[in-house]
Amino acid sequence: RTTMKSLRFISAEAFVSNAEFARKSLGAVAHDLFPLLFKASYLLEQGEVIHDLVENWPLFDFNIGKLLGATLDYKEDLSRRTCSVCLESCLTGLRDYVLNQSSPYMKKLKVVDLTGIKDVEVQFCKCKKTMGRWARTQLLSKLCSDLLVYLQQAQCNPGTFEVSISVLIDLFVTERNYELVVQALLKKCSCPLKICCVAFRSDNLTLQKFFYIIKLTDPSLLRKLEIVHNVHLEMEHLEMLFNCIHFPLLMSLTLPARTFNVRRFTATDEQTLTNIGEKMGEMTQLTELSLSFSVLTGRIQKLLSPLKTPLKMLDVSNCSLNHADMAFLANSFHAYHLEALDLSGHDIPELYPSTFFKLLSHCSSVLRSLTLEDCNIQDTHVNMLILGLSPCQKLQEFKFIGNPLSSQALKHLFSFLCELPMLKNVEFPVPRDCYPFGITYPIDDASVCRFDHQKYERVAEELNLILLQANRDDVKASTPLFGSYDAAVQETNNELGAYLIKSFKETLEKFTSSFNKMS
Repeated sequence: RTTMKSLRFISAEAFVSNAEFARKSLGAVAHDLFPLLFKASYLLEQGEVIHDLVENWPLFDFNIGKLLGATLDYKEDLSRRTCSVCLESCLTGLRDYVLNQSSPYMKKLKVVDLTGIKDVEVQFCKCKKTMGRWARTQLLSKLCSDLLVYLQQAQCNPGTFEVSISVLIDLFVTERNYELVVQALLKKCSCPLKICCVAFRSDNLTLQKFFYIIKLTDPSLLRKLEIVHNVHLEMEHLEMLFNCIHFPLLMSLTLPARTFNVRRFTATDEQTLTNIGEKMGEMTQLTELSLSFSVLTGRIQKLLSPLKTPLKMLDVSNCSLNHADMAFLANSFHAYHLEALDLSGHDIPELYPSTFFKLLSHCSSVLRSLTLEDCNIQDTHVNMLILGLSPCQKLQEFKFIGNPLSSQALKHLFSFLCELPMLKNVEFPVPRDCYPFGITYPIDDASVCRFDHQKYERVAEELNLILLQANRDDVKASTPLFGSYDAAVQETNNELGAYLIKSFKETLEKFTSSFNKMS
């Protein structure tokens, strides 16, 4: 698919394609052409030109999402290209903007917004090297620290110290880059490049380090907080966090697995849960909440009823919800505003079929993403599911891997899915008849790949043919056996893998020590 380019954009490409000529000529370029030249340089991966454009940026703001997004000159959105060459050139150009010896009166730049970059699975850049969120956090922190060292040692133009640029970024901090980010945040006041954390993701951090760094980020500016995987945050820690720190602008909150576990609740824990619900109720901007893999049986109402703003995204996958929880969700004011809903890991047809369909009916006019993985949806439930999904005309994404559906049932369901006009992405299960007879669901990790791959390929071709015959080649259908792509996990999987091995080794050593003492 070719995107049309204006004559201006074609001219800009021609100009930047000769890097040496473009760099020499920038001084004669009109200021309002810099955004056009930046996008053209990004498309052609002209790192040196990108660096010089940023180093000499003549405008008040630099918003990378807007610069790379659809424009009149070139409609294609390049913000999904996390090209390492381009982004590194961009950030080093920003550092050199500060150090550039031109008059401080020429330097107008006040705000740099790096939050518009989107990390996706498939990259189209020629270099094939990406710079993910973790690496962007690492590089910006390093540049800020290096900049301060240089300014303290070198004889700089006094005007350099008057430069003050707010750099909006989504930080991603793990054990490996923790010290570097802490140093950059501690010295923020002295540095001309001032890191402004809009979204914060932490993984593989001790609680002590998490609490320390979250205070340094200026939580009053935070819009998104993700505490995931190897941060052992439990309910009492969450209460402490909310009591110590206010998040007035927080719109999205993701909590790690097992934050809540009602199976071992005491009377004190019930009060703690009430307090957490009340604190979340004070977050008037909160519209996205992810609580996956916590045990919340019978407590959803206590946690969510204090919220004054309707949720647009709710992930309660594998939270052991009961009928009372589902009834609360179906009858709450949130139901009419939910654009993304994840109920994976619940036996919906067995536990609360009518309540679930009531919830689906209430959110049908706005629902864009629905995830029902490992929900025991069988062939006998497909007609009911089609009936429930029919009003969901805005649905863009439907994920239902891990359900025991036959090839025939999938074909029937796909014939219906073709009719949903906004649908773009479908994640479907390996058909039950591709597995050995007697396979039990949910399928464990050891057995998930033990299916007839040739038969699966034939069925997948037939399902794609159904889409093609309905002129729905715009729909991507796939079977990610081990879950959807997660850019953050993909980028740090080596560190997380090492952490898990270390944890396993420590557990084994403790067990062996205890066993030896018993002996």
